[in-house]
Amino acid sequence: MSRSGAPLVAIQGERGAFSELAVRSLFGRRARILPCAEFDALFRAAETGRCRYALAPVENTIAGSIHRVNDLLLESTLKVAGEAVIRVSHALVALPGVRLRDVRRVYSHPVALAQCERFFRRNPRLTRVATYDTAGSVRLLREEEARDAAAIAPELAARLYGARILKKGLEDHRANFTRFFALSRDGVALGPADKTSVLFSTRHVPGALFRCMGVFALRDINLLKIESRPIRGRPWEYVFHVDFEGSPKEDRCRNALRHLEEVCDFVRVLGSYPRARTPGA
Repeated sequence: MSRSGAPLVAIQGERGAFSELAVRSLFGRRARILPCAEFDALFRAAETGRCRYALAPVENTIAGSIHRVNDLLLESTLKVAGEAVIRVSHALVALPGVRLRDVRRVYSHPVALAQCERFFRRNPRLTRVATYDTAGSVRLLREEEARDAAAIAPELAARLYGARILKKGLEDHRANFTRFFALSRDGVALGPADKTSVLFSTRHVPGALFRCMGVFALRDINLLKIESRPIRGRPWEYVFHVDFEGSPKEDRCRNALRHLEEVCDFVRVLGSYPRARTPGA
């Protein structure tokens, strides 16, 4: 699909969130945004055809994997068509006229609050207030007309909601990135595919995981990620999420997936897609 188009893309959270920045990186500024309050609603929007794509965060370099999204990937029929990697930079945002010395409360998503520990240590008078979304916190300031509060959010949210930026770069770690999947019903890649994501489960016997990993090692296929998640309703059983370089269009990758099916109880290819580059890397 051409990036010059204007697809409707669902995101979790309000306009101005980091998810919208990821949408822009994949589809350009013309892309239309469908905000969803929860991850479940995000997936349903794409599954039912309400939107063309769902843009879901899958992991952050500081906070780790987003477990609910990974569980939904197992339950859903949506496929990965692309990915985006966004630098996470937090700003302190307030209503026009509000100064830093006026602020007593700071709204944001719990993960964003936790990623700005140094800022809170330097400003012990500030009370943290957890909300469901970073950009939604700026919208909340507007709705409450709060003159003693601020929000931790992307700079984009300040521009969209007519707020002002009191301070930039609040995050403790500059190497703070979030990876997003662009999900669709058809899974048509957003460009030449050079990366594949797959889910699989295997019997709980000695050497089972070794044999699974061997199908990639035997063909010199580089693994980019491996992670396990509990299978709900089946205590102490796990599904593995593996990302690897290449796509089933290559003989070695196609043969590896066939071999994986022989040694596993369950295999599902989430999709093959263009690998995103980390900004500044």
